[in-house]
Amino acid sequence: MEDQREIALRAWCEAQTGTTQPQLEVVSGDASFRRYFRATDGKRSLIAVDCPPEKENMQPFVDVAEAYRDAGVTVPELIAVHPQKGFMLQQDFGETLLLSKLNARSMQAFYQQALAALPNIMRVTRTATGNLEHYDAALLTREMRLFSEWLLAAHLQQPLELREERLWNEVQQRLLDNALEQPQVGVHRDYHSRNLMVLANDELGIIDFQDAVIGPITYDAVSLLRDCYVQWSAQDIDTLAQNFRELLQQQQLLSAAIDVQTWQRWFDLMGMQRHLKAAGIFARLAYRDGKQGYLQDVPRTLGYLISISQRYPEFTEFSDWLAQRVLPEVERRQ
Repeated sequence: MEDQREIALRAWCEAQTGTTQPQLEVVSGDASFRRYFRATDGKRSLIAVDCPPEKENMQPFVDVAEAYRDAGVTVPELIAVHPQKGFMLQQDFGETLLLSKLNARSMQAFYQQALAALPNIMRVTRTATGNLEHYDAALLTREMRLFSEWLLAAHLQQPLELREERLWNEVQQRLLDNALEQPQVGVHRDYHSRNLMVLANDELGIIDFQDAVIGPITYDAVSLLRDCYVQWSAQDIDTLAQNFRELLQQQQLLSAAIDVQTWQRWFDLMGMQRHLKAAGIFARLAYRDGKQGYLQDVPRTLGYLISISQRYPEFTEFSDWLAQRVLPEVERRQ
C-alpha cells in the first residue's frame, strides 16, 4: 500500500520523465532513512529515491556524486534532484550486489578491480560546495563509542567494570593514534560488497558514498577486504592489502618509505576501529531502528576483532576480553 510520500514521489517522477509511472516497485531500504524504488522514463529503468529531508540531507550525496563522476569514479548518473522534497531520480545500476558474485574463484579479480578504483576516490577531497569533512579524532572516537553504548550497554546490558573501562580507553587511544598518523586522503567510508554493484561485463559501480570524508589511507581498503558480510583467508587478504600498498606507491599516493610492516599495522588497526564501529551500528540498527537482522553479522565482526588483535601483544588483553566475555554473550543471545 502506497503512503503519502510514495504517492508524491510517483507524481514527481511522472513530471520529471513525462511518463506515466505504474505503482513504484520497491527496490530496498538500507541502513538509513532512505527508500529506493524502480521507476521508468519509458525507455529505461531508473531508481527513484525517497530521502525525507527532516531526517536526512541528500545534498552530500549529490555533491559527492558529481565530484566522483568528474574524477572518473563509476557512480550513478543523477537524472533529477529535488532536495527540498527529498526526491531523486538516478541511473539504475541493477540488482546484482558484489556480495552475491563473490566466491573462491571470483574474489581475487573483483577485489583487485575494487581496489583499483580507490586511487580516484582518494583524490576527491572536496566537492563543488567545499572541502570534505575530516575524519578527525572526535568523529573516530564517537564511532568507537557506538560499541560500548549500543553493543555492550543496549544489547548485552553489560556495563564496563573499572578494569574493563581502563582497557577500553587504552584500546581506543591506540586505534585513534594509528588512524591519525596515516596519510589522509579522500575516503568513501562504507566501501564493501553491499555498496558495490556488478554491472555489464562485470564492471563495478559504486553507491552509498554520501558520507565521504578525508581520512586514513587504509580505511576503504580494510572496509572492503575485511568486509563485515563475508570473510576470506587471512593470507589472501594480507596479500591483497600489500599489493594495494604497492599500487598506491606506484601512483604516488603513498611514500615509498612505507614498508610492509608499517602498512600491515596501519591496515590491521584501522580494521579494528571500523569493526568496533560496525558492531555498535549493527546493535543500534536493531534497537533504535527495529532492524534485527543486522545482529547476525555481529559474531563475524567480533571474530575479526579477536583474530586481528591477537597479532599484536599490546592488544592481547583486549582480545582475551572479547573472546571470553563479549563474544559468548553475543552468541548466547543469537
